[in-house]
Amino acid sequence: MRSDLKYKGGLCLLLSTLLMANGLAEETERGTPWEIHIIDQSSRGADGAKLADVDGDGLQDIATGWEEGGRTRIYHNPGPDHVKQLWPAITVGDTPQVEDAAWIDLDRDGRLEVVSCCEGKSQTVFVHWPPATKPFQNEWRQEFLPSSQRKMMWMFATPAQLDQQPGMELVAAGKGKGAQIGWFQPGENPRELANYQWKSLSPAGWIMSLFAIDMDGDGDQDLLTTDRKGKLRGCRWLENPGDLATSTTSPWKNHWVGGRDREVMFAHVADLDQDGLRDILVVTRIPDELLWFRRLDASGLKWEKQVIPFPNNTEHGKGVAVGDIDLDGQPDVVFSCGNANPPKSGMFWMSYSQQGSKETWQTHEISGPRGIKFDRIELLDLDADGDLDVLSCEERDQKKGLGVFWYENPVKSNRR
Repeated sequence: MRSDLKYKGGLCLLLSTLLMANGLAEETERGTPWEIHIIDQSSRGADGAKLADVDGDGLQDIATGWEEGGRTRIYHNPGPDHVKQLWPAITVGDTPQVEDAAWIDLDRDGRLEVVSCCEGKSQTVFVHWPPATKPFQNEWRQEFLPSSQRKMMWMFATPAQLDQQPGMELVAAGKGKGAQIGWFQPGENPRELANYQWKSLSPAGWIMSLFAIDMDGDGDQDLLTTDRKGKLRGCRWLENPGDLATSTTSPWKNHWVGGRDREVMFAHVADLDQDGLRDILVVTRIPDELLWFRRLDASGLKWEKQVIPFPNNTEHGKGVAVGDIDLDGQPDVVFSCGNANPPKSGMFWMSYSQQGSKETWQTHEISGPRGIKFDRIELLDLDADGDLDVLSCEERDQKKGLGVFWYENPVKSNRR
């Protein structure tokens, strides 16, 4: 999207073009699928990948929960010379029906722990404590958070800075009966899990995304979420009151972004139109489309919705990410699908182009027909060749699923 594109003028024409579903759906020539590199395929039901530089070597490592396999594993990024091989991995704990694994320095000692959120009959949040020295050793210790047990089916966790004091808080959310969004307040010693108290901030239906981000520009972190089921479904954010004493006792004020008439899935925050304001992109399921909530000012209260329909030969949108995939200096959009039975494609990307007065989005292949149920997307240059690769998980291809993997972006190599 052109950096000089403004709302009054070229952007209006662009947005009207996006509403023309046929122009997108009729795209047939998408190119060759990207080469896939498996990181781990040792268990069943890889469900999400969270990134962090755990050992301080400048490379992004991974935490993943394997839902059907009932375990949480971490992966050491071996660097660009070995990144196309299986990554060194460690199982940090047994986590029945794990739905999400997140990194957080829970005890504020400078080392990252892993937190596993489990749904189903487990309904427990587990904390995995790292070894005292090197994190990639088989000396991790697992405990459960007593205040999490049987409270809800836990779906998502993220670190947050809620009180503007040193250290991070653990924010989590769930789905189903009694589901909530909230955080775990530690006692005097953050390693004593028995002293953590659950602080509810909002009821919920089925949380898909959870971001700790300053939505209103007041200097503290609010909570942005997508909720796919129930009375509160849609994209919304909870306003941090800025007073920890207040935040521990009262629900946070809710602000709607949009999508209340859709089953919203994963979200992504990015400045898609390059106007200096971060927008919110939300994938929806039935109909499969991208909701682009264009931010109109810094308050977080004014949004303009535009719809980008999915092309043909895809099904059930799941994830979205934004990055310059083709190195033309403009943002592109990468999508994943949650029910792409072959021959349908489960992952693809779309680029914006302008020729004279004609503005369109063009669809490009990533996965091809291999893979069915994809998850969240991370964009990063894993092979250090100068372009963005695509990292994700898949859990239903054949018996085990593709597991944790990445697709190698061919753009840079094709230009050599």
